[in-house]
Amino acid sequence: QVQLVESGGGLVQPGGSLRLSCAASGSIFSIHDMGWYRQAPGKQRELVASIVSSGSTTYADSVKGRFTISKDNAKNTVYLQMNGLKPEDTAVYYCNTGVSLYGGRPNDRRRYWGQGTQVTVSS
Repeated sequence: QVQLVESGGGLVQPGGSLRLSCAASGSIFSIHDMGWYRQAPGKQRELVASIVSSGSTTYADSVKGRFTISKDNAKNTVYLQMNGLKPEDTAVYYCNTGVSLYGGRPNDRRRYWGQGTQVTVSS
């Protein structure tokens, strides 16, 4: 019903930058929220940043001032601009969205996950 396609991951040196993109497609009536989670080896998956339809954003304390989440409503796409990357940012990053589907009830929000993209910060 809904697919999320992620791009932009890779290998970068400490202090460098990357921009992740996630495009949603399918039978989407409206997008309630989009966000990025990450999971490092041996750690739990954690919320990195999220943005709701109004444009309000939320960030993990560990990335505040370094990462910026934004969206393009016309493209159903969310971005994560990552600056000042640190080795501890190394993880698989997953895109996530909560949407209402065509033909569904307005308050029936479905959640979907992207396949994940690897971000490695190393010298």
